[in-house]
Amino acid sequence: MYGEELPEVVKERLERELHSIISNGFAVMYIIAQKLVWKSMEDGYMVGSRGSVGSSFVAYMAGISEVNSLRPHYICPKCHYTDFDSDLVKSYAGNSGCDMPDRDCPVCGGKLNKDGFDIPFETFLGFKGDKEPDIDLNFSSEYQSKAHKYTEVIFGNGQTFRAGTISGLADKNAYGYVKKYYERLQIPKRSGEINRQLTHLVGIKTNTGQHPGGIIVLPKGEEIDTFTPVQRPANKEEAESITTHFDYHSIEHNLLKLDILGHDDPTMIRYLHDLTGIDPLGVPLDDPEVMELFISTKSLGIRPDDIGGTQLGCLGLPEFGTDFAMNMVIEAKPKTFSHLIRISGLSHGTNVWSGNAQDLIRDGIATIDTAICTRDDIMLYLIKQGLEEAAAFKIMEQVRKGKGLSGEQQEMMRNAGVPEWYIESCLKIQYMFPKAHAAAYVTMCWRIAWFKVHRPQDYYAAWFSIRSKHFDYEHICCGAAVLAEHMAEYKRLEAEKKLSTAQKNEMYDMRMAQEMYARGIEFLPLDLYRAKARHFTVIEDKIMPSINCVNGMGDTAARAIEEAAKAGPFLSVEDFRNRSKCPGPSAEVLKKLGILGDIPESNQMSIFDLMKN
Repeated sequence: MYGEELPEVVKERLERELHSIISNGFAVMYIIAQKLVWKSMEDGYMVGSRGSVGSSFVAYMAGISEVNSLRPHYICPKCHYTDFDSDLVKSYAGNSGCDMPDRDCPVCGGKLNKDGFDIPFETFLGFKGDKEPDIDLNFSSEYQSKAHKYTEVIFGNGQTFRAGTISGLADKNAYGYVKKYYERLQIPKRSGEINRQLTHLVGIKTNTGQHPGGIIVLPKGEEIDTFTPVQRPANKEEAESITTHFDYHSIEHNLLKLDILGHDDPTMIRYLHDLTGIDPLGVPLDDPEVMELFISTKSLGIRPDDIGGTQLGCLGLPEFGTDFAMNMVIEAKPKTFSHLIRISGLSHGTNVWSGNAQDLIRDGIATIDTAICTRDDIMLYLIKQGLEEAAAFKIMEQVRKGKGLSGEQQEMMRNAGVPEWYIESCLKIQYMFPKAHAAAYVTMCWRIAWFKVHRPQDYYAAWFSIRSKHFDYEHICCGAAVLAEHMAEYKRLEAEKKLSTAQKNEMYDMRMAQEMYARGIEFLPLDLYRAKARHFTVIEDKIMPSINCVNGMGDTAARAIEEAAKAGPFLSVEDFRNRSKCPGPSAEVLKKLGILGDIPESNQMSIFDLMKN
């Protein structure tokens, strides 16, 4: 990527990181992560990085992370010319390279690539390189189980275990137990006394389970019983996986834990790639039409009035598609990719936006560029103000964990010219996102957003296939007018606070369909001979719904129908039910919606039909 003769910036960063990684014994973690990622990529599924591992340039070079943590720079893919030090490049310090203007290579004349997110390695391993690393990876939810099994291939059978979890008694349940206990004894107790008593019960173990993605690795030559008992989750004998009995937090300092988590975004990327043949990794991160989605609905070719007043085009996009996130985007007024990373940091923190950065931005005290958005901001800003690196790192670590600032640290910051509003902001924070995690999320979001702008039919087909929560064919696929009627009814129920969780999920699917209709895209009537069981498909610029989106139709029944349809036309409803094993109620729904078309009720001819023939 950088040629035979590495630029000094690249060489220095690699050597510094490799020294920390290898000398502290963390190299094996990188190799394990690399093997898992490479295997997933080989099988056609992209992997997203989580946490601060993207701060490591070695992780990027090893293919573990998609985030290039070097400072912004230009690089020629042909002759390997690089520019790290021109005045233009230096002016983008702390921001993303993709925000820089386009330039041609002064050596070969080709178009230069723009790269780098300017993220310090120290966020991952600390200035001494001895901070305990945690490499978290987001695999496609469709591929997660295969990644878990591949750990057995890497380490050998019997060397890996699912990380266990222990559920404790919650406040509400404990309150009920104490209250009912005294009611049974017919002893009246005030709520204050019940609250005092329940403190002895909260947290008591109630059940065991398994971590959604944690894999515990046992060193060769060791017995798992040395560290923890093992069991089948929730004591279910039929469960395939064996978990540690102790919660993984209790043993994570003794045994290696891998986080192999399932996520919908890599699945979306895979499906979009399959639908379009376009490599998502080649999507430009500086497309102005994609950026416009975070400013208005202009890129979609519609007005806010067309979609119920939604002011932005980022409905349905990961990280930015909720009303909360969109309101944050509207207030923050992003103009660049870097701003989106900062907003992602704000939205994932605790006490970082509401009652903190939001008020500072509203009052004109800070901007999206100067407010504290990610944990890296604190360390870099304090070093720039003149604090020692170790002190700046310690303050960042305390603040991002919600431990506040000591009086001595506050005085140190004031002496360095740090304004009071900045110190107050630090004291309010309970948890902070690393910039590398935010950069990885926004990069994934941007790639998906590119398809929303430039390949809309494929985008909506992928979204409804992967991210839809409660899609109802009858409410959504019968045209914009029918959809509008159901949305109006749901809004009335919402105003009366009578909307169920399932209806709230369906309402979001309805909003996505409303946007799709507004862009001139339509659904095809469900055709059992052309539709897929679980996935929406694009046929002649229209979208064919999946079979399982019919109300009451499960995945198993939908798959059976898809397989039965491959064998040829159904001769009758009776033949359809026999071949597809479709339950009677589901068959009635299909018939009511006209999906069974002209299929007769039975294929047995009457004497009159025979005489006609």
